[in-house]
Amino acid sequence: MPSRRALIGGVAASVAAAVLATPQVRAQTQPGVIVVGGGFAGASCARALKRLDRDLAVTLIEPEAAYLACPFSNAVLAGLRGIEAQTFGYDQFGDVALIRKRAVAVDAERRRVRLEDGADIGYTRLVLAPGVDLRFDALPGYDEAAAAIMPHAWKAGAQTLLLRDQLAAMPDGGVVILSAPPNPFRCPPGPYERASLIAHYLKTSKPRSKLIILDAKDAFSKQRLFEAAWQEIYPGLIEWVPLSSGGRVTEVDPATRTLVTEFGDHKADVANVIPPQRAGGIAQSAGVADQTGWCPIDPVTFESRLQPAIHVIGDAAIGGAMPKSAFSANAQAKACAAAVAALVRERPPVQPKLINTCYSLVAPGYGISIAGVYQPRDGLLAEVEGAGGTSPLEAPRSVRELEAAYAEDWFRTITSEVFG
Repeated sequence: MPSRRALIGGVAASVAAAVLATPQVRAQTQPGVIVVGGGFAGASCARALKRLDRDLAVTLIEPEAAYLACPFSNAVLAGLRGIEAQTFGYDQFGDVALIRKRAVAVDAERRRVRLEDGADIGYTRLVLAPGVDLRFDALPGYDEAAAAIMPHAWKAGAQTLLLRDQLAAMPDGGVVILSAPPNPFRCPPGPYERASLIAHYLKTSKPRSKLIILDAKDAFSKQRLFEAAWQEIYPGLIEWVPLSSGGRVTEVDPATRTLVTEFGDHKADVANVIPPQRAGGIAQSAGVADQTGWCPIDPVTFESRLQPAIHVIGDAAIGGAMPKSAFSANAQAKACAAAVAALVRERPPVQPKLINTCYSLVAPGYGISIAGVYQPRDGLLAEVEGAGGTSPLEAPRSVRELEAAYAEDWFRTITSEVFG
């Protein structure tokens, strides 16, 4: 398993290699590479393209003034972190042209991106990094109006603060229910880190309360590590109900905060419903999403298997064994940028090898992680056998403290690299 310091060091090296020029916003004067989406994937790719080829016209289309990062947002729910620590601007993007409008459609045949104001822009290559959309049609009773009562908080920002405030307002002795979706979804360990940090808040502030996880799966990422930590730190506080025991939520009633399963109804004082997901809407309009709602890609170039000259990276892509995480998005962005930079200059792309690591906080000063190495095989990104692994199950608390520190270091490093 690669050492955590080595992984963080690799990201730090990328930071040192980055050249941050004076912010400059300019219009694209000729077709070049357009990147849609300014999260970890899109912003990383735009930066990497300019590092690789200074003469390449690169345009980043992102309507928001700031990016709200999901990693570490679970700490906001527990009152351990302010939302401002999750907020990053776009004022350090140097020679990357920034268009502060929403991309609403793609004409793949004409190679044009249409903006919300009706303007359209041509491209030689297009990189889509739209993240995920929540499938409000997938769970009866759960729609955008219901999310104002039973927040998902799966996109950082207003929903994060809503769930935080609901937890703060809940009386001691209340019941918190978290509904976890089936695979695939953004950040596989995320619901269980969230449950852990909510449990920390309940233990320290509302000790007579209880947390129930209703899960649409019978197994989850880092399960043995999470369950061992729950037994050690939160005995009797967290109840995990798997699919086989009736954990799959089939319907919700926002008016009564009731979650319905095949085995019975569960009434919550605070309900966190994380619905199924799919690739962001622009992927659907571009014709790069298949019947699953996700985007199949070539694992060497990240070019869509459905539309030529369009590449898809990050959470929206079907990445084979590679999970949907911020670290994955950043790694895919750099590999995609290298492939695109080669293709526009009519050079053959190099086969990549990518790393992912995912840290989870179970409590303040208590971290666990999983790491993997991936390479193209049989048309997918496949895990390199024996190259990854998880934190040791029987590690002393000092190791957990180090993992928590590594997590903080990783977040500072990657956000500095991506957003400046």
